[in-house]
Order: sequence, then structure tokens, then C-alpha cells
Amino acid sequence: MPASQHQNPKSDIEISQAAKKRRILDVAKEKLGIAPENLDPYGHYKAKVSGDYIKSLKDKKNGKLILVSAISPTPAGEGKTTTTVGLTDALNHIGKKAMLCLREPSLGPSFGMKGGAAGGGYAQVIPMEDINLHFTGDFHAITSAHNLLSALIDNHIYWGNALGIDSRRVTWRRVMDMNDRALREIVCSLGGVANGFPREAGFDITVASEVMAIFCLANDLDDLKQRLGKIIVAYTRDRKPICSRRRSRRTWCRRWKAPPPSSTAARSPTSPTAATRWLRRRPRSSLPITW
Repeated sequence: MPASQHQNPKSDIEISQAAKKRRILDVAKEKLGIAPENLDPYGHYKAKVSGDYIKSLKDKKNGKLILVSAISPTPAGEGKTTTTVGLTDALNHIGKKAMLCLREPSLGPSFGMKGGAAGGGYAQVIPMEDINLHFTGDFHAITSAHNLLSALIDNHIYWGNALGIDSRRVTWRRVMDMNDRALREIVCSLGGVANGFPREAGFDITVASEVMAIFCLANDLDDLKQRLGKIIVAYTRDRKPICSRRRSRRTWCRRWKAPPPSSTAARSPTSPTAATRWLRRRPRSSLPITW
């Protein structure tokens, strides 16, 4: 740290923008031994490591893990991130091969008293403004995926509500990556018949989305799809859960021991509508859903 920092201290953003950055491809190759073909660059100073490369390391010996957690920051903002960055810098300075792993910062707190989440002073990750604002776009992708399901729920209710969703018991709220108290509790679908059925709703911050939790815990793409399909989004009037993905009618009929629509029994000339009549006897809340 230069002596001038004590006489005329610079802000975090000034320190970040004055730093001489190195291209991420060079850093990855020289410090970590990761070849350029194993990286997915986002500009010159950010990149993602490919999943195939991570899988190729499974037989290598594990390194040592230091977990920095549960630190109350000082009034100057010295907390988990600054401590982690400083510790990693110190380990590299004494010749150790160290790297750090930080969570991606949420956009909302960045504009409040807390400030950014990329460290501070000379113990920060750069480019600081990119990391705190858009980064690689993952938060925006999670937000879009979450709100797509929200739109599908209201659209389903508008077009007949075949699943029998009780609009008072829709548990799937919308999300945005911003702390906006005015949107915590809202009434949506106002404006007349063309906009659907008004109901109470609200917004959570994106990092609180169940999609975000599933994305972090999924083992692979197939596991991700399966977990997303099991999200409970609402309940019927008789309190039965409705999930984001419905089972096929054949699977459902097999569960309830009814002839599927394409079976011989269903297509029999002597009973051409046997399956249809059976389906109509079932309560609407029992339409095919994933449990």
C-alpha cells in the first residue's frame, strides 16, 4: 500500500480503476495451469472454467481449504471478502499456490450502505464495477428463468385454469436483483379482463429464488431439469400441491390404474370413451402433476 493512501485515501472504485489489469487468459495459464481452450472468456478480464476441465481434476489430490466465514465487518468495511483477498495475496506472496472462491455479489446491496461485495481498498477483486453490476450475466439468467415460470402460472389461470390453481395460494413470487421495498407485496393482473385475474403477489431478491438454490446444488443438466420440475408453485382449493412440471397423461393414468387414451381399452369400439369418462370422474385437482 503506498504511503499516499494514508494522507489522501482513494475510494475503492478509484483504486480499482487505477490498477493495472492482466488478461485473464494469461493469469489462468501462468498461475493455475489452465489452458485457454478450457476457459470461456467474458471480455479480457473475466472468464468461466469449463465443466469438462473441472471433471478432469477429480483424480488429483485435493489441496487445503481455508473457510473464511461469519466475520462482522469493521466500520471501515473489513469483513469476509477483504480478509479472504488479503489472506490469498499473503499466501501467494510467500510462494504458496493459492486461489480464492467468492460468491457472486447481489446487485441490490451494492447501492445501499453496505456497498459492493468485491472487497475493498487494496484487498479487492477487479474489475470491481463489472463484478458488482452485471459480471457474467448469471443473476440475470436466473431472474429471467424464475419470472418465466411466474408468467406461465398467471397465463395458465387466465386460459381456463385446468389445474385448478387457487389464486390465493400461489406460492411462487417474482424476483428482481434489487432491494425495492415497494415491490415486496403487490397486487398483479390489474387493468381489466385482458390482464387476467387480480391476485396478491410480490417480489423477492434474485438470490432468494429457489431456481438459484437448485442451480447451485444440481450435479448436472439432467439433475437440474429434474429438480426444477419438482418446484411447488401453488396449491389447489383442497390444498393439493401443484408443481412446475406435469407428468404425461400416460404416466398419470398408470399411477391411477386408468387406461391411457392411446390404449386398446380406450380405443375399443365397445367403449370408445372409457378413458375420457374415467378422466372426467376425477376431481380437477388430480390432473397430472409432479410430486
